[in-house]
Amino acid sequence: MSKVFLSHNNIVSSYGFDSRSAIDQISKEESGLQLVDDKSILSKPFYSSTIDKNELGERFATLHPKEEYTRLEKILMVSLSETIAKSKIELTDRVGLIISTTKGNIDVLEKNNEFPAERAYLSVLAKKIKEFLGFKSEAIVLSNACVSGVLAIAVAKRLILQDRYDHVFIAAGDLVAQFILSGFQAFQALSDEPCRPYCKTRSGINIGEVGASVLVTREQHNLADESVIILGEASCNDANHISGPSRTGEGLYRSVKSALKQSSLSTEDIDYISAHGTATEFNDEMEAIAFNRVRLQNTPLNSLKGYFGHTLGASGLLETIIGTHSLNQNTLFASKGFQELGVSEPLNIIEKTTPREINTFLKTASGFGGCNTATVFGKTSFI
Repeated sequence: MSKVFLSHNNIVSSYGFDSRSAIDQISKEESGLQLVDDKSILSKPFYSSTIDKNELGERFATLHPKEEYTRLEKILMVSLSETIAKSKIELTDRVGLIISTTKGNIDVLEKNNEFPAERAYLSVLAKKIKEFLGFKSEAIVLSNACVSGVLAIAVAKRLILQDRYDHVFIAAGDLVAQFILSGFQAFQALSDEPCRPYCKTRSGINIGEVGASVLVTREQHNLADESVIILGEASCNDANHISGPSRTGEGLYRSVKSALKQSSLSTEDIDYISAHGTATEFNDEMEAIAFNRVRLQNTPLNSLKGYFGHTLGASGLLETIIGTHSLNQNTLFASKGFQELGVSEPLNIIEKTTPREINTFLKTASGFGGCNTATVFGKTSFI
């Protein structure tokens, strides 16, 4: 089977406007979460990671826009334009585009917004990005709750292996917005302090915003230093509940098993796990159960939510990109905020950022509606 690679990438976040800014701060175990007091979004202060509005405007202006664009459109275009430039790929009809998001331009539905309500349609968001950046093929929108970012990688790989495209660019993003925060507040899931995934004293999630983009390609020339091979992927919906995860971790368990089978690897071959780890009681418990069922309880594991918060449909792509840098640097990044294990099954949480030779990692994600996705990655020298 042909090899498919994850290559050039860009992260726009509270840390800055490139992947290196985020990686450098994560390496120092510095969180991007800050206390935000904005009553137009939430009635009380909340912890979040947000993108600097003024710098975003300055960066976007360098792309010479001819019309007005929404905040999320600007974030995605700034990130994706950088990844395209680094790839040096001409945007022909053999180049695909996937947009990964859960809520898209949800902020245009808020009061006093200057954009028409139709801008909230995900198809309109995708069309704006496609036309602005000059893609020839129609953009594909992938919106499947919080597995969207990881699932987009799997779909891109499949499209390439089906010979639909030679390259696929993925752009993922979601906003910190009133609708999103009020929804999680209604679930009583928002934490009043920086989140602590898998920790005994965890008290819920923080919501963050990022724009992340990556190139998925079959060509081996001009790959980024942190490029990896997509070895296996799988997605399973256990249809447990509209918002609650399966108590047995069934969907995640099956996704991991299937991804490992496709990759022809065993659990012993996985060097670390980049897990979902939202810091809610039910999600972290479900993951612990699933990882034990698949016998990965001793594999080093982290959640990156303590650095960015939960960035929803962008989280899986964001955390995968960081995983590729982790492999390239042979470094296990600490699971920020963890103090004491607070789930019923054992897990090997990475408590300190640690140098270690690593060749593979497993990225998992789970979301509302019972969706679960797992993808296995390896260094380009691994196989």
